[in-house]
Amino acid sequence: MIITIGGLPGTGTTTMAKKIAEKYGLKHVCAGFIFRDMAKEMGMDLSEFSKYAEENEEVDKEIDRRQVEMAKEGNIVLEGRLAAWMLMRNNIKIDLAIWLKAPPMVRAERISIRENEDVEEAMRKMLEREQSEKKRYKEIYNIDIDDLSIYDLVIDTSKWGVDGVFNIICTAIDNLKK
Repeated sequence: MIITIGGLPGTGTTTMAKKIAEKYGLKHVCAGFIFRDMAKEMGMDLSEFSKYAEENEEVDKEIDRRQVEMAKEGNIVLEGRLAAWMLMRNNIKIDLAIWLKAPPMVRAERISIRENEDVEEAMRKMLEREQSEKKRYKEIYNIDIDDLSIYDLVIDTSKWGVDGVFNIICTAIDNLKK
């Protein structure tokens, strides 16, 4: 089974991907973790590395190449904003493509808790990162990250708690046509 889960920062993609992987015995691969690891390797914070990535498209291409290779093995939850796009473009069949969304303030509040910083700073960094990514995705791949038409399931995670969102996703997985 191949499941992709994407969403902007603070929507709950990592939480959901981990829970799905655990429940269904799937490997969890996160593009964001790859990005963060690459930033650390370069001695940069996420904001600096995002700017670096804007000028060096090989960063995104390497992340996406790794995702596609891992997906070919199957039995995976692939977490990343471009995960579904990359698999589709490489003709890899996705069993379920999920996009999580939430209003900016909800996401900023979640990020501020996770990163232990004030909400205003979290919002500023979040919006800056999103603009950087949106620009890179359009320039490198001609992908409009706001186009959700490729997803089977789009969930506003501000409407339910973690268990509610997880139950919706599990219902979708358990009822996939075989």
